[in-house]
Amino acid sequence: MLKMGNRRAMARAVGRLAVATAMVMAAGLGAPPARAQGGAQEGSLVFAAASLKNALDAANTAYATGGGTKATATYAASSALAKQIEAGAPADIFISADEDWMDYLAGKGLIQPATRRDLLGNDLVLVAAADSKTTIEIKQGFALDQALDVAQKGGRLAVGDPAAVPAGKYAKAALTKLGAWDKVQDRLAPAENVRAALALVALGEAPLGIVYKTDAVAEPGVRIVATFPADSHAPILYPIALTKESTSAQAQAFLDFLAGPKARPLFEAQGFTVLSAK
Repeated sequence: MLKMGNRRAMARAVGRLAVATAMVMAAGLGAPPARAQGGAQEGSLVFAAASLKNALDAANTAYATGGGTKATATYAASSALAKQIEAGAPADIFISADEDWMDYLAGKGLIQPATRRDLLGNDLVLVAAADSKTTIEIKQGFALDQALDVAQKGGRLAVGDPAAVPAGKYAKAALTKLGAWDKVQDRLAPAENVRAALALVALGEAPLGIVYKTDAVAEPGVRIVATFPADSHAPILYPIALTKESTSAQAQAFLDFLAGPKARPLFEAQGFTVLSAK
């Protein structure tokens, strides 16, 4: 049975995470839109990993400015979006933050394999609040647990849920390889997507967090403390594909735009590595 102090601490943690999640939802991450009833859908429906929001919004605006039909985008953890597509959500395009969830849909025959390509790459970083003085070198055997205590006694590490969220899975893999996982696995503040983890750090509710480089670039409330070595985790790749049910020429045109040279500078401005643009 939990002691009263532990119950109160848990309640505070849950409440704080709810606040952070609400802020992320207000920023545009949430339930997918339904297709228009009684008329043609304007543009394609895109389900995209939460970490893509800033860059994809900019690309979508540029596409519409250039004469294309603006897409409707919804953002969440890749795991949640893949499950929604599996349940029949009417997405035309899926952009995952890892290969696993695209493979999951491919294994169920829910994407068009010929349209699949690796769109972007990213880096994994350790972040702290913008005014934090925390410094640490990420290397084999580094003392992340001690850094948490120095930053905030008993502080927790904000991450995407390692059981499902790609950013959390990358974080667990990196910490495991570097020998730090065992000392921090009971000190996590797991979030429903990477932007919620980012919000916990920006709000000061967690002293440190592990997110993508692009998330850190997009949030002035945090700063990058250190970057994880590329060989500490699998390459961070963002595959894109049309869903099986998509028959929209607009969706194919928007996918081609995102994978083409005109979108490259928009993704690079947010810190992504562009893999598909010629």
